[in-house]
Amino acid sequence: MEELIERIPCGFLSFTDDGQIQQVNAVLLVRLGYRREEVEGRPFESLMNVGSRIFYQTHLFPLIAMKGRADEIFLLLRAADGKDIGFLLNAVRRERDGRAINDCALMRVEERRKFEDALVRAKKTAEAAQQELEEANRRYEEQAVELEMQQEEMQTQRRLADEANQAKSKFLAVMSHELRTPLNAIGGYTQLIEMGVHGPLTEEQRTALDRIRRSQMHLLRLINDVLNLSRIEAGRVDYRISDVPLAEVVRTVLPMVEPQMAAKGITSRTVLDKAPVVRADREKLEQITLNLLTNAAKFTPAGGTVTVRVRDDAVEQRVCLDVEDTGIGISPDMQKEIFEPFVQVSADNRIEGSGLGLAISRELARGMDGDLTVKSVPGEGSVFTVLLPVS
Repeated sequence: MEELIERIPCGFLSFTDDGQIQQVNAVLLVRLGYRREEVEGRPFESLMNVGSRIFYQTHLFPLIAMKGRADEIFLLLRAADGKDIGFLLNAVRRERDGRAINDCALMRVEERRKFEDALVRAKKTAEAAQQELEEANRRYEEQAVELEMQQEEMQTQRRLADEANQAKSKFLAVMSHELRTPLNAIGGYTQLIEMGVHGPLTEEQRTALDRIRRSQMHLLRLINDVLNLSRIEAGRVDYRISDVPLAEVVRTVLPMVEPQMAAKGITSRTVLDKAPVVRADREKLEQITLNLLTNAAKFTPAGGTVTVRVRDDAVEQRVCLDVEDTGIGISPDMQKEIFEPFVQVSADNRIEGSGLGLAISRELARGMDGDLTVKSVPGEGSVFTVLLPVS
């Protein structure tokens, strides 16, 4: 609870009915310019100017005591430098250890306006991003046709495509930052509401908040995928290559996906008896393995099997990590496209995904002097293979 209070993006303090401040978070201390020991234990009224002190005594505290809460109350608090700062206060009264404690969330008036403006900007940015992506894809297709038809213009078209990709990557990076900031704020305020800071919730309200939180997390995952792809395309990914025991990677990642498999009755098998040590970036290899196992669990029907196998490839002279499933399989035409950004195996809208996971995984594998390939038979399953250099 205390850790959450310190992480919320607005000021917080709690005080007893006799007016003594019990707890204050770092955000409010920074806003007012005090040290913690200068605030905790002091009367709440000592932080107010004369007008707000009278308002607190005659209106605010009686309102909290009578109704058990106060919503959107304007209050002036005096900072350490003597300046008065306007806050919007939301308070709720609770019983703790046999006595009443009043929890207050305080947001500066100008911060409230900035937050509302940020939500508006995020919506406009998302709409612009969609248009930009559609336009970028259209330009890419036109350029590909021109490259095939006009050999003499190849160099010019390639330069234009590179410039378009760099512009897209730069735009996506900026867009991702602008979207993540308000989405994180939405997540924080959702947690506050679920905690009951603004009063008790009905079951219907809790259900709605749960949907908001799940949608927020889904959007964050999508934005992170887009940002990772833009970094790869811009060549801004660093690889820390070292000796990595392949069996340890599988044993680390598999438990993360097993609950998802268990929920569908999927059996997981491993063949790791001769798993060697490979040359790779361990974190990125775990990311690739997690993505492949998650996809296998997602597209394998109930009662199916997912197998993780390590073998040597004498032709490639590399180590192969296979993730094999008994899922829906992939058509031959689709196998040529699934490693492209925003391409999804299934058209079923109930299966969540951004269509970026395989594209990112293949680029990461190739960045470690490896590769990612697929073999599949529709209706019988798929085998995704990560090829890695042996240590």
